[in-house]
Parts: sequence; C-alpha cells; structure tokens
Amino acid sequence: MNEKLVLRSREERVKLSRERDPEILDSSRQVPIGDAVSKLQRWKDEGVELVYLSAHRKRENTAKVSSILEKYGFPKGLFVFRQGTEQYENVAERIMPDVIVEDDCESIGGEKEMVYPRIKLPLKSRIRSVVVREFEGIDHLPESVDKLGK
Repeated sequence: MNEKLVLRSREERVKLSRERDPEILDSSRQVPIGDAVSKLQRWKDEGVELVYLSAHRKRENTAKVSSILEKYGFPKGLFVFRQGTEQYENVAERIMPDVIVEDDCESIGGEKEMVYPRIKLPLKSRIRSVVVREFEGIDHLPESVDKLGK
C-alpha cells in the first residue's frame, strides 16, 4: 500500500487503485498494511518458508519491491517474479507453495486476475488458497498457518 493511501478507507484505496494513479502504483512508495510484518514473522518462526511473488517483471521494479521488504523488516524469504512470458499461475506452479495468500484483485478485475483460480486443476489440491480483500491486510488471519482453512 502506498503512503498516500495509509489514512484512507479500504474502499477509497480500491477506488484510487482502479484509477491507476501513477503515484499510487509506484512500488518504491509501498508500505505494509497493519501488522503484516509481525504476522509473517510468527509464521516464519513456525517453520514456514515464505515466498514473495512480485507483480513486476522488470528488474528495476522488482528491485524496488525487494528494497521495500528489506526497509520494513519483512522476514527473509524467497522473492520471485514472472519471467519472460510467464503468468502468475506459471510461477506458482513452478514453486508449488503449500499456501497462497492473495488479495481478491478487486480493483483490477477480481478473480480472473488472481493466481489460485488459474492454477492447473490437478495442482490445486496440493495448495491451500487464502483470499483477503484488497487493501485489507492479513491481521485477521490466524496466528498459526496450520489454522488457515483448506
């Protein structure tokens, strides 16, 4: 979430994102939502291997995202992004995470833009899908990854 959005409601954030304001989309200005860093650290402390999937493809943009993760103290994890003609689902199928936590992509078209719905059917049964509302954050998710729904 961009610094410009921090004090706005979730609905206002979605609206501004739909408008594709370049300042809002600037990866170098992103900030964590709520207590995301601590939640992810607790999951990592449980032994979860974290994987961060960037929306970007270009190295200069992925570098911005990587630096934001470092700046705000996100727990270390694998940082992946789409390469060449890969789509998000191709990356997910390549790395095969146990759980995918993703937002509902409300501002950019909803489910058709999400990762999990586009994963090949035989692979879906091996991945837990957790969907949060866009700009809602993950504070409401369980403290333990084991308690995430299947």
